[in-house]
Amino acid sequence: MLSKKYRKIACKLKNYTMKSIVCLLFAIALSLSLSAQPRVVTGTVSVFKDMRLSNILVKAKKTGSSVLSDSLGNFQVVCEQKDVLEFSGKTFYKLKVKVKPSDNSVNVNMQFIAKPENAEMAVGYGYISKENATTAYANLTNSQDDFCSYNDIFDLISAKCAGVNVGSSNVFPGSEQSISMRGINSINQVNPLYVVDGVTTSQIANIVPCSVKSISFLKDSEAAIYGAAGGGGVILITTKTGKD
Repeated sequence: MLSKKYRKIACKLKNYTMKSIVCLLFAIALSLSLSAQPRVVTGTVSVFKDMRLSNILVKAKKTGSSVLSDSLGNFQVVCEQKDVLEFSGKTFYKLKVKVKPSDNSVNVNMQFIAKPENAEMAVGYGYISKENATTAYANLTNSQDDFCSYNDIFDLISAKCAGVNVGSSNVFPGSEQSISMRGINSINQVNPLYVVDGVTTSQIANIVPCSVKSISFLKDSEAAIYGAAGGGGVILITTKTGKD
């Protein structure tokens, strides 16, 4: 049998071990409780770096909470300490972002699916305003679409806007073709005003599609800033510089 002295030592060790186990279990439970605590993460959703997007669905994967971004692109969503936020809109590529415990805000930049009609569709879905549609269209640039695949600038124009009619194909290559925009109310239909790199011009046949950085189309109230000259609509063309 153990002496009285050794029994006391054994009892102390037993009590110490039980206390350690209790403390360890308490620490584990506390850690699990903290990691499972929900929190609110805020942020903004944009496209082309600074154009805010509204009505984008923001969903936290672990909590299942979801919200729509407001008119300024802002959102607030409930998520766990470590979670994944999913951003989706019908004309954009889906985006997933991991949220760390230290992240109180998440700002994301979404990417258009590179189809010209998506800029117009984005207005209908409420992602961007009508005023921003032209800017969005212009930003669907050559980096997202291969303009080099078109034979000439008129093929490019015809392909990039369903609302534009290009003249007969029997015109000699390199010559100016007639262009009209559907929806323009004019008795005497005239060609649109061409604005290349901010300068108005009457000829664009010499522009090589590969040199085009962006192209957009204005009509009605959007073309009003160009006065009577924009009565037939306006085609804005931006060409590449040495940096592009």
